[in-house]
Amino acid sequence: MVETYSYGEYAIVYNGQIYNTKELCNTLKQNDFTFKGHCDTEILLKSYIYYGKDVVNHLNGIFAFAIWNSKTQELFLARDHFGIKPLFYTQLENTLIFSSEIKGLFEYPGVEKVIDSQGISELFGIGPSHTPGTTVFKNIFELKPAHFAVYNTSGLHIKRYWKLKSEEHKDTFEETCENLKYLLEDAITRQLVSDVPLCTFLSGGLDSSIITKFASDYCKKEGLPPLDTYSIDYVDNDKNFVESDFQPNSDNYYIELMNRNLHTNHHQIVIDTPELASYLEDSMLARDMPGMADIDSSLLLFCKNVKKDMTVSLTGECADEIFGGYPWFFREDALNSGTFPWSIAIDERQKLLNLDINKKVNLKEYIDFRYKESLKEVEILDCDSKETAEKRKISHLTLNWFMQTLLDRSDRMAMYNGFELRVPFCDYRLAQYVWNIPWEMKALNGREKGLLRYVCKDFLPDEIINRKKSPYPKTHNPTYLSKVKNMLSDIMNHSNAPINSLLNRDYIMDILNTDGSAFTRPWFGQLMTGPQLMAYLCQVNMWLEKYQPKLEL
Repeated sequence: MVETYSYGEYAIVYNGQIYNTKELCNTLKQNDFTFKGHCDTEILLKSYIYYGKDVVNHLNGIFAFAIWNSKTQELFLARDHFGIKPLFYTQLENTLIFSSEIKGLFEYPGVEKVIDSQGISELFGIGPSHTPGTTVFKNIFELKPAHFAVYNTSGLHIKRYWKLKSEEHKDTFEETCENLKYLLEDAITRQLVSDVPLCTFLSGGLDSSIITKFASDYCKKEGLPPLDTYSIDYVDNDKNFVESDFQPNSDNYYIELMNRNLHTNHHQIVIDTPELASYLEDSMLARDMPGMADIDSSLLLFCKNVKKDMTVSLTGECADEIFGGYPWFFREDALNSGTFPWSIAIDERQKLLNLDINKKVNLKEYIDFRYKESLKEVEILDCDSKETAEKRKISHLTLNWFMQTLLDRSDRMAMYNGFELRVPFCDYRLAQYVWNIPWEMKALNGREKGLLRYVCKDFLPDEIINRKKSPYPKTHNPTYLSKVKNMLSDIMNHSNAPINSLLNRDYIMDILNTDGSAFTRPWFGQLMTGPQLMAYLCQVNMWLEKYQPKLEL
């Protein structure tokens, strides 16, 4: 929710949640500030009045805000450490236009919808991820995570206020475990404070089980009713589940195990295939661009259903990025790919483009440029082992690219429903500490998230601790493939469908004729195989129809 508040010559527009308002409020009261209520918007503005631009270094939370000083005629904008909350902007002559949604910028007269060669490269080379700071639209930018900006008579000035800092990890194993327990509990507990109904998402995986365990204990300690937990499943998934390297087992057994263990009030939301397909357009509109297909629309529907009873949920998102949980941290083919390891089907992506655009847009060159540009930011220490140095690189890419895609997904799909998702694992203090833990310790016993498993072994069931990583569940119902195949076939059979001006029709027809079997391995992330590629292409056509961007090549 975007809130506004004025105080003297200052006015704030704010989207987010601050988790250390109590400490901020105490400091401000000691310095003669008074408050009308307990709203964190008021606390945030007065913190800015007290700290000035340094306020960003005193905030723990998810936020995007703009503060106008009418006396100095200066605008201050800031975005949280990992960019959980969005902030987009553009400049038109001597005017700065900003919004929490790209579509908001287009409401301003004169702001055009244009895609150029970079936009095409983002859409088909990087997508559904995106380069930090950019969008698919020409001259439409996002304020990068952990950055603030000042706009005044001399123009727009942007500065980074925080980054993960590489330092030698000197704590013993025992000290590391104790510090992790403290940081985990503190991050989760801070985010449990709420004036509205709150729950957790529980998949039965390690990450959501940790969140739910701490949240359940908090409810008992505070004398609150049993914690409400929610999980998602799909019609007939129990009949159609197929084990793979990326999704080794289904969730239901483990959810029931945690529910019995913690005595939570559990609810299961079951989504049907037609809904997944019919909400592809809504999920595209929530992002203002094509996204993770049914991985997006399923979360949008999940949040829509949970919103009937709850307003806020904590999730286990980001633990895999921070603690090294993805298969590409371990698979040699991914580590040696020389590109973003969650998106290695570069030749297939290039083939999607039609002949004319193929001559003008080289996706591999663009991807290589962004990949190398990003790796230059990684700080390797002399004391790092060869393996730790290698994993710093893959961790940097994962945190700044893949995690951002999932954070965008979580926030946009939730906020589309007026629902708030909180991500305790994304606490910047926790991320900073884990960043410097040597890989040999982080991947204890050669396991993904091995250290995290060890830290939690005394308060979670062994079956949860030892469960192999399984990502956010997708539908395995063959009717979904049939549905998106028919949707894409209908699009390709309409010669005036806008996607035909961009894509190689013959290649897409080949994909349709093989039911997407050319993409049995994910073309993005862990879950997006043939059906998700078809759905993504459907989203591209929906996006072109809805936004009608002008093509400049």
